[in-house]
Amino acid sequence: MDNGITTKNYKKLVLQAAASGASFCVLDTLNHEVKQLEHFTFIKTAPIDDELWRLFMKFPEMRLRYDEITVLHDNPFNTPVPTALFDENYAGSYLQYNTRVFEADVYAWDALGSYDITNVHVPLMNINNYLVDRLGAFEYKNSNSILMEKLLDASANAFEKQVFVHIQPTHFEIIVTHGQKLLLFNSFEYAAPEDFLYYLLFTMEQLSLNPETASVWLLGSIDTESPLYALAYTYIRNIALYDTTKLAEKWQIPLGRLHKTLSY
Repeated sequence: MDNGITTKNYKKLVLQAAASGASFCVLDTLNHEVKQLEHFTFIKTAPIDDELWRLFMKFPEMRLRYDEITVLHDNPFNTPVPTALFDENYAGSYLQYNTRVFEADVYAWDALGSYDITNVHVPLMNINNYLVDRLGAFEYKNSNSILMEKLLDASANAFEKQVFVHIQPTHFEIIVTHGQKLLLFNSFEYAAPEDFLYYLLFTMEQLSLNPETASVWLLGSIDTESPLYALAYTYIRNIALYDTTKLAEKWQIPLGRLHKTLSY
C-alpha cells in the first residue's frame, strides 16, 4: 500500500506576489535549507496574467511539483481584528475604514498564532485564479499576517513598547507592540522621505511615544545609506536597523529577502 512517502520530494514553494512583481523561494523541507531565492519585476503597464506567464517561462522551478505551496499576497488591503470580535459574515465591514472595498471583492482571513488576532484581507483573485490553473491547490495568506506574527514572536522579552517600521519602495507598515500585544498596525504610502517621517512621527505622537526615548526598528528595503534612515535618525534618538535573521531562524532567511518574512 502506498503511504505517500515514496511520492514526496521534500520541496516547498513559497511565492510572494504583488502588483509590482513577485518573489519566490524553493525550500528543502528535509534539511531545512533554502535552495533558491528569486525576484521578478512586473512591467507596470502589462496585464498581470501576462507577467505571471513571463515568470513561469523564465524560471523552470515554477513549473515543478512541490509537496507544499504557499502564496503570500503582498498588499496593504488588510486590517487586524480581535478574534473575539470577528464575524466572518461581515468580513468586509472591518476593512471599509482603512481601504476601499467593492461589492465584487472576495475576503479572506488569517489567524495569527496564539495572539487572538484575525487579519482580514482582500487577496488579489486574478493572481489566485492564474496560479490555481498553473500550480493546483495551495495555501494563501496576506503577507502582513506573517509580518505581524513574527514581530509579536520577537517581542516576547521586550518590556517596553517597540515600534517596527517595515519599508517597501512605495509604502511602509508600522507595527507597535508591547510585550506580545499588538498595539497598532497601519500602512502608509509615501513619495518622499519627508512623507515617511511625517507619518512615523504622527503615529508616535498619537501613541504618546517620545522620539527621544522610544525604540524604533527599521526593516525591509532600507539600509544606513537610505535617505529615509538619514532623515529619521535626525529626529528619533533610538532608531536602528533590525536584525531580521532571528525572525526566520529555522530557515535563516532575513525578513527583507522576500520583502516580508516567510511562513514556515
